[in-house]
Amino acid sequence: MSFHEMAITIRAVNRCSSEFNRIKSDAESMEARIKSAGATFAGLGAASTAVAYLGHQFGFLTAEQSRWLSSIGSVVVALGMFMRTSLGVAVAQKVYAAACWVATAAQNALNISYATFLALTGVGIAVIIAAAAAMWHFASQMNAATSSMKEYNAAMAETPSYTRSVRRSGEEETLRRRGVE
Repeated sequence: MSFHEMAITIRAVNRCSSEFNRIKSDAESMEARIKSAGATFAGLGAASTAVAYLGHQFGFLTAEQSRWLSSIGSVVVALGMFMRTSLGVAVAQKVYAAACWVATAAQNALNISYATFLALTGVGIAVIIAAAAAMWHFASQMNAATSSMKEYNAAMAETPSYTRSVRRSGEEETLRRRGVE
């Protein structure tokens, strides 16, 4: 690798390092939030276990209700403690990434359906415009045919009646001698 190539590589790393630092800080803040949520879960689980014990001691809860609430509290404590470990944070980040993927897929589906709606609306409008153009063309052809028929009828009205019928040769002379016109 030459010095010139090395300088280009260093510049590329330097330009990207601010984005990498932003991603790192986002990941660290998410880790802190997950650990904080884990601590809150553990505290709620411990509190529900304490409430179950005290509720049984004061007679508010039966032994079965106390065991049930205590078991739920223990599960919540275990979940909270797991979330505070690095493995728990990794799992939470994977769950978050999966949720983001689902949200992105849903948003893309909505965008696609909106684009399809717009395309179909455009096609519908184009069909309406094409139908209107076809009706206009048909109407103009009918107007032309009507005016042609009017001109033909006017020309026929001006033509004498004896020239309208089909006659054999020489028949016209005979009819004129008889006075038929």
